[in-house]
Amino acid sequence: MGGFFGIASKCDCMMDVFFGVDYHSHLGTRRGGMAAWDERIGLQRKIHNIENAPFRTKFETIFDEMQGTSVIGCISDSDPQPMLIRSHLGTYAITTVGIVNNADDLIEQVMADHGGYFDAMTGGKVNSTELVAALINRKKDFVEGIQYAQSVIDGTCNVLILTDRGSLITARDRLGRIPVQIGKNEDGYCASFEEFAFTKLGYDKVCELGPGEIVELTADSMTRLAEPGKEMKMCAFLWSYYGYPTSTYEGINVEAMRYRNGAAIAERDMEQGRSMDIDYVGGVPDSGTPHAIGYANRTGKAFARAFIKYTPTWSRSFTPARQSDRKKVAKMKQIPVHDLIKDKNLLFVDDSIVRGTQLQETVEFLYENGAKSVHMRSACPPIMYGCKYLNFSRSTSDMDLISRRMIMELEGEEGFNHLEEYADGNTERGKAMRRAICEKFKFASLGFQTVDGVVKAIGLEPCKLCTYCWNGKE
Repeated sequence: MGGFFGIASKCDCMMDVFFGVDYHSHLGTRRGGMAAWDERIGLQRKIHNIENAPFRTKFETIFDEMQGTSVIGCISDSDPQPMLIRSHLGTYAITTVGIVNNADDLIEQVMADHGGYFDAMTGGKVNSTELVAALINRKKDFVEGIQYAQSVIDGTCNVLILTDRGSLITARDRLGRIPVQIGKNEDGYCASFEEFAFTKLGYDKVCELGPGEIVELTADSMTRLAEPGKEMKMCAFLWSYYGYPTSTYEGINVEAMRYRNGAAIAERDMEQGRSMDIDYVGGVPDSGTPHAIGYANRTGKAFARAFIKYTPTWSRSFTPARQSDRKKVAKMKQIPVHDLIKDKNLLFVDDSIVRGTQLQETVEFLYENGAKSVHMRSACPPIMYGCKYLNFSRSTSDMDLISRRMIMELEGEEGFNHLEEYADGNTERGKAMRRAICEKFKFASLGFQTVDGVVKAIGLEPCKLCTYCWNGKE
């Protein structure tokens, strides 16, 4: 994934953007960047690798290196950005959030039409944000260029541009799969993926852009450059998994949604007579915890943290290349609370079950520390399709998904013609897949939330949500 934050102000705003970008660190772990515009200096830019260190530690000296009254920054899980671009539209900095699935075709089109070229990264890959800029530059102005880029991109593209006049131009993806939010204080305007990033800094929320909407921000004004579209397909996984607990999208808070979602899972368990002899309900940290609180509150079962993730020195972003080393790091992160594990029947709620690797290691860890039984609930339905709109998962193939692998073991490729049945826990195929996962991971029982349950917990109309990863519907 990734996120961006920017301010157009009457005064130097480096400090505010520094904190605003840092508040997007939950969305990416690879690159961080900032670009600034100062009337005297012009445009400046700095990018750092943040794979093994937080954004703030890499940028803590930025105030000695850059200054500006208009500043943008980003956290990226993909390519280095912001990019500095010089074209007939002027010199500008640009950062994007999303994914371009048809990058190779678009690169060929740009080079064929104009005989241009791109800087190549290691392996010959072209920076996706540079590609977006090249598409924008094919048109006569930023608005026409952004709309053209979004129309030809297969994927998702939110855009934030810092112009050589000091204004910001920001656009939400044409189907609004991820948010762009606007804030204001007495000195200027800001644009952000996360609303709490600017409210914490003293900005009042002005609006959340609609699908395809484009606005220009200066220190004194917000000007709408393109009207919002009517169709929206916002990612439902925002609320279930990668949204921060304090985040609010389309007026719906993430933490509150997760409580409702956990309660709904519990209600279904009770309706189906699955009121097991459970000593404690817990969440797989961190994003599984609020779902578990909702489950515990609804059932009246005691909530407990049977193990704690030790994060002061083992940061989330530290991911060794070798699988054996990754397993070691995962084990070192988890500190058991023996009094809450030994001889106890435990039920855990995880935000989702994607590949299952880490979850399997967690369950083994619990049994090694004396758990009597471990029941598992997923706050999402079985993930049947790799997301083609956002790069929030490390999975590169549908066969990375635990659901697909289990179906292949059970029925071979023929099973892929019956994914809807496998997703439904009431069908024979659905029951078989759940039994197979239980046996593989040594779960005492396993339950998944349904698509309807997630949608109800969010509270938006189903037609406004993207649920592709669960049911393949675009």
